[in-house]
Amino acid sequence: MPDDLDLAPGTLLVAPPTLGDPHFRRSVVLLCDHSATEGSFGLSLGRPLEQDLSVSDVVDLGEPAARLHGDDFELALGGPVQPETLHYLHRHPEALPGAIEIAEDVWWGGDFEDVKTLLASGAATPRSLRFFVGYAGWGVGQLRAELDQDGWILADADAELIFPESLDAFWRLVMRRMGGEYALLSNFPDDPRMN
Repeated sequence: MPDDLDLAPGTLLVAPPTLGDPHFRRSVVLLCDHSATEGSFGLSLGRPLEQDLSVSDVVDLGEPAARLHGDDFELALGGPVQPETLHYLHRHPEALPGAIEIAEDVWWGGDFEDVKTLLASGAATPRSLRFFVGYAGWGVGQLRAELDQDGWILADADAELIFPESLDAFWRLVMRRMGGEYALLSNFPDDPRMN
């Protein structure tokens, strides 16, 4: 792992190509909260839901739903924990007070009534507001132990990665952007036995 990175909000947890856990295989998780006393919380960035659902399918947006501009916002799988919960990352701190800054120009949360207003205004796009069901969570010390066992590769997050144009081959894209040996690992076969 790069020497200058550690577990902190805004860090990307990139699954190594050999990680077999089906919940995190070839995943990229944005660490949103990390505490030595309370554990860790993150959102998987590159996992579309198996079923084609959008925000208006799972949440009553009320009157603003009729005025959504453009396509409805797709949901991504944030992780295996509490898949009945909805989380959001955005680039609208002025419209969503109470949000927590995770990385430069990336915010987490805020009042959902304000999200509805933002959606109705047409100011948000999928490149500035993303929705996730569920999250990735670790108990106290669990994520550090996984990191010590080479269970994750750490990388810096940036808004362009967090709000991508497409989720196609997202893990490979992140690995390639990291360069060097990671770019080479991005070509690691899905099933090495088939190589």
